[in-house]
Amino acid sequence: MSETPIASSLPSPPSATGARLSRGVLLRTPIPGPEAQKVIARDHEFLMTVTKSEPIVAASGQGVWITDVDGNRLLDFAAGISVMNVGHSHPDVVRAIRDQAGILQHFAGTDFYYDLQVRLAEKLTQITPGTFAKKIFFSNSGTESAEAALKIARWNRRRPITIGLLGAFHGRSMGSLSMTASKPVQRARYSAFVNGGHHIPAPTCYRCPYKLEYPSCDLYCAKILKELYFETSIPPDDVAAFIAEGVMGEGGYFVPPKGWHQAIKSTLDEHGILFISDEVQSGMGRTGKWFAIEHSGVVPDILTMAKAVGGGVPMGAVAMRADLDLGTGAHSNTFGGNLIASAASLATIGVMERENLLQNATSQGQYLMQRLRELQGRYDEIGDVRGLGLMVAAEFVTDRRTKEPAIQFRDRVLTEAYRRGLILLGCGRSAIRFIPPLIVRREEIDEAIEIVDAAISAARAGA
Repeated sequence: MSETPIASSLPSPPSATGARLSRGVLLRTPIPGPEAQKVIARDHEFLMTVTKSEPIVAASGQGVWITDVDGNRLLDFAAGISVMNVGHSHPDVVRAIRDQAGILQHFAGTDFYYDLQVRLAEKLTQITPGTFAKKIFFSNSGTESAEAALKIARWNRRRPITIGLLGAFHGRSMGSLSMTASKPVQRARYSAFVNGGHHIPAPTCYRCPYKLEYPSCDLYCAKILKELYFETSIPPDDVAAFIAEGVMGEGGYFVPPKGWHQAIKSTLDEHGILFISDEVQSGMGRTGKWFAIEHSGVVPDILTMAKAVGGGVPMGAVAMRADLDLGTGAHSNTFGGNLIASAASLATIGVMERENLLQNATSQGQYLMQRLRELQGRYDEIGDVRGLGLMVAAEFVTDRRTKEPAIQFRDRVLTEAYRRGLILLGCGRSAIRFIPPLIVRREEIDEAIEIVDAAISAARAGA
């Protein structure tokens, strides 16, 4: 594969007579346009209701840009929910997918063997944290990775309990859902869950559940596991694993305070409890390191990944200490690590290394945070700006003192943003996440901030 600098994989900003142009954004019709409305109507007729929130009907993508079915060109700061980390239709990834599809598409790597899967597994053992021997299990999604990790922990420890965090999101299948505690709607009508799931409050400093302040709190949110829960309601020797996201995703993009991971891991190690780092959204360079847990210096026993690892092809994986390997038949699947997904994943990792996208995520993330904090200085509705690398959120409040979530205002900002050609997603109760592809440049960040600025002003005017 040829070496491709960051800039070369991005298209030049378009221009068109009669179209509204703001740098790269090109709006030929209102969003949604007439063709988009037709697709949306048919979608409502034939597809099950899921989580669609913005009426954007994509036709094609290139770099950080999405073109919809009406010819509108939108700036993508959602990246398929942190999937398209190397950008849409990166030529190296497209080439790898096409080449592999013309050779062999599928050959059940859980029952047979192929070199491509072995090469990808070896690469993943190299970029995941920890110098010990590791093994990889391939899945098809984030929730499958979480399911596998939970099963690996139970199988090895022969213990019935797993502990997670309130606010966490680990997936929607029944095992992972038992550890998901992000929104009530995700769990409503599905009880009973897999037995043994317990939750403790998350280290969300901006909204500390204990009404304390860091660092004078002395990391009470970590110490409470040992000093309260293990002394009252959770027998520590019955716990197989503790699962936490590297940076909380769906729950609000909260970054744990410095020292929290170390304190938790120390308690877990006292009782032989395995630590699972869920890196489905925060991994693959999103925070400026391959995996968010690396910022803490803590090495997990098991690490889950998905989303960006496949470069746009459904793909997931679990990295584990080699001594945690399962017995034959204890867990498997059909499509995990299939040939096309493996080819796309290897190509994606190669692009990230050649184009220095971890470094770009760090530098551009710092710039994005700076620009958002400039808006925070002008708009009282922005209560907090937080994140790591290009995993950033701005939280909206009705009052900075009380921190009451401004849910409806946040939703109006999202609507005004896509109307102006910027694709964003919410998270938590009243936050907006900013997760562009890791190839993003300052020019695109500036354009996004200009649109957010206008969107907030419009939301204010419409209040």
